[in-house]
Amino acid sequence: MTEVESGLRRVALDVRPLKIPAYRRLLVGQGVSFIGFQLTSVAVSAEIYDITKSSLWVGLLGPANLIPLVIFGLWGGAIADAVDRRKLLLAGSVVAWLATLALLIQTWAGLKNVYLILVAVVLQSIGFSITSPTRGAIIPRLLPRERVAAANTLNFLVSSLGSVLGPLLAGVVLVQGGYGTAYLVDGILFGAGFYAAIRLPRLEPLGEISRPGLRSVVDGLSYIVSKPIVMMSFAVDIIAMAFAMPRALFPQMAAERFDGSTVAFGWLSASIAIGSVTAGVFSGWMGRVRRQGMALTFVIAVWGLTVAAAAFAQQLWLVVVLLAMGGAADLVSAVWRQTILQTYAPDEMRGRMQGVFMVVVAGGPRLGDLRAGATASAFGLVPAWAGGGVACAVLVLITGLSVRAFRRYDSVADRLKEQ
Repeated sequence: MTEVESGLRRVALDVRPLKIPAYRRLLVGQGVSFIGFQLTSVAVSAEIYDITKSSLWVGLLGPANLIPLVIFGLWGGAIADAVDRRKLLLAGSVVAWLATLALLIQTWAGLKNVYLILVAVVLQSIGFSITSPTRGAIIPRLLPRERVAAANTLNFLVSSLGSVLGPLLAGVVLVQGGYGTAYLVDGILFGAGFYAAIRLPRLEPLGEISRPGLRSVVDGLSYIVSKPIVMMSFAVDIIAMAFAMPRALFPQMAAERFDGSTVAFGWLSASIAIGSVTAGVFSGWMGRVRRQGMALTFVIAVWGLTVAAAAFAQQLWLVVVLLAMGGAADLVSAVWRQTILQTYAPDEMRGRMQGVFMVVVAGGPRLGDLRAGATASAFGLVPAWAGGGVACAVLVLITGLSVRAFRRYDSVADRLKEQ
């Protein structure tokens, strides 16, 4: 083997988790069904605007998605620590599928009822808020610990691909078949995820079982506060998304710098996901990083600085390249954050940790949208965009490096200590 071949193997995507049949089915099922989920998300936005001709009504999809995610994400994580996770994944999947069925029926019936659509979106969000933390808690039960980071990379890569393919598919399906066809395709693609859940082994809870409810949720939050390593994995993520996420500023940049070009807006919207997919393909090295706390701190600083640099770029290709670099750093940070949660926390806490993780992942970018929009209105595009990125880099370095346990966390030493 040449040195070049050896080097490529070291950085190429680690696919060894795919040797585990249960995980392989889960990943493929998640990927296929997530394309349908993204397809429906685009179709719902388009249908609500078509009915109301109001962006305000489309904006109400934000709270309709976020509020159930916060409430049922925490509760769903608590349940995942107390019951067979396979059964819970199946139950949450059925809830999400019923929401798609409701959307399909109301469209075929020609009801054009925006309230019914929003109720269906809430129901879909409830199903997602149950299945997502449950699926995250299942992965460490299917794989040896040293393969969890690689499995998370595959998961985020599949999700990034779905975030690209779903909207592209929506553009074709909505033109050719309309909203009903979009929901029908989603309902069919859902079958892949449901089949994967059915084929999972029994996953009864391990360790001490606490009754799911408010007390269980509080216990999970108390665990986070008492463990600096876990607490910091959430803190640095909130800093990254709340300060540096530039998504809400894409329309303004397209209008002011690129003459309102829809092509430019499309490239801006896809740029972060492009970087995430690219990083996923060349991610073989991620699982070999031991000092994940220190590495996570620096990679989020890179995310902030590349986002800040993009604010000053005058050529579209350069803005896209810089945002793609930020997207690559974001995927790396997501893999390490998820891996820390799944391997550091005991099994009886993993469901609740995944529930909080999902709430942070869902809520952080929305806080970032609010921060970006408010500061852009007050100070202009470049100060809001670049200032947020710089603030992210500075804050994450101060925060991450000041907590000794997080700074010195060694994933391999922690694993050997348990043995």
